[in-house]
Amino acid sequence: MNELQKEFLDIVSQVRTHLELQRALGVTAVETAASAVSSSASFADQPRSKAVLEDPVAEKSGVSMPSRPGLAGLQEEMVDCTKCRLGKARNRIVFGEGNPQSPLVFISMAPGDAEDREGRPFVDAGGRLLNDIIVKGMKLRREDIYLCTFLKCRLPADGRSEPGDIEACEQFLVRQLEYIQPKVIVALGGPVAQALLKTTEDIKTLRGVWQQYRGIRLMPTLGPEHLLQNPQDKKAVWEDIKMVLAEMEQVKKG
Repeated sequence: MNELQKEFLDIVSQVRTHLELQRALGVTAVETAASAVSSSASFADQPRSKAVLEDPVAEKSGVSMPSRPGLAGLQEEMVDCTKCRLGKARNRIVFGEGNPQSPLVFISMAPGDAEDREGRPFVDAGGRLLNDIIVKGMKLRREDIYLCTFLKCRLPADGRSEPGDIEACEQFLVRQLEYIQPKVIVALGGPVAQALLKTTEDIKTLRGVWQQYRGIRLMPTLGPEHLLQNPQDKKAVWEDIKMVLAEMEQVKKG
């Protein structure tokens, strides 16, 4: 088999996987526009701003600097955090993981029980669905992008956050994003979209419309947990993800 044949078979395999995910998400028609499918090129090669060497947020807020620089230092600082009520009941901080130089960040509202046990984001059934969207739909690896939660500790049994929780954790999220410097954020679900955008609008109104969070392009969409309970909404999420893919193509072009 020559190189041309190998390349052709690889393309066929990628298209088949892409169509399988679209079918799983409820898509019945296939677009032929180039923006409908994204290249699987590594995000590490895409343009991004110069890395933050100092922590301007910490300087303004008077927060003491950690002994280690960057994200590792911020995570170290948060290990024993008790700035809100959530810190009293957690097992582990769920800081985030992935490529710290990625121009794309996925954010959900808070860790669940599985995440609280493992200290990693998106490891439950909703996380597996998100993995399918990233790998099968976006043609990326989970480790190519950055994944985190707004709140770093699990919520109580009623699943409700309080203003004090949001205020305490947002200062850490802001600093986290200062280090990563993403070009695009995907807000997974109504609670996190509302917290980021300081709004009470319903996610079904917010989704699919580009917003801004501290100068970063933000796409609100329905969260994986919602999709597990409402699979009929998967098509809407895929439409939002296609907009994200198109935006990332523009980022790639500079």
